[in-house]
Amino acid sequence: MSAPATAASKVRSRDEARRWREACAGPVAFTNGVFDLLHPGHVDVLEGARREGAQLIVGVNSDASVRRLNKGPERPIRSERERAYVLAALACVDCVVVFDEDTPAELVAALQPDVIVKGGDYRPEDVAGGETVRARGGRVVIIPLTPGHSTTATVQKLKSHG
Repeated sequence: MSAPATAASKVRSRDEARRWREACAGPVAFTNGVFDLLHPGHVDVLEGARREGAQLIVGVNSDASVRRLNKGPERPIRSERERAYVLAALACVDCVVVFDEDTPAELVAALQPDVIVKGGDYRPEDVAGGETVRARGGRVVIIPLTPGHSTTATVQKLKSHG
C-alpha cells in the first residue's frame, strides 16, 4: 500500500500535471479560481467538483493574474504558493496547478479534463475552456453558490472591524 500524497506533492507544474493527468484512470474533473481565503462556498464547489470525477485538478490564479483581475489593491492576501498548498491539503483535491494567464483556457487545453466545474456565478456557455472540454465529449457543470460566502465580503467585513 502506498503512502498518501502530501500537500506539497500535489502542487505540480503544468508539465508535471499534464503527465500526471495522462496517467489517470477514470474521468478527471477540473475547477479553478483565486481561492484567496478559503470559505464554505469554496469547499462546496471543490467537493461538488470532486463528485464529478475520479480525480480533481484545481487551477489557481497566480498572484499576477489576480492583480490583473482587479480583485482590489490588497489582493491576493495569500501568495499563490500558500493558496496552492492549502488547496492541496484538502482530501477532495488530487492536483493543484498555478496558472498565470487571465483565464484557465490554456491550462484546460493542456490538461484535457473530462468535466469543468464552476460556481453558480457562471453560466455554462461562459466557462473558460468549456468549448475545449465539450468538443471532446466532456461536460461543464455549475454548482449553486453557497449563500453568504465570498472572499471579497470577508475582506470588507474585516476592514470595517479593524
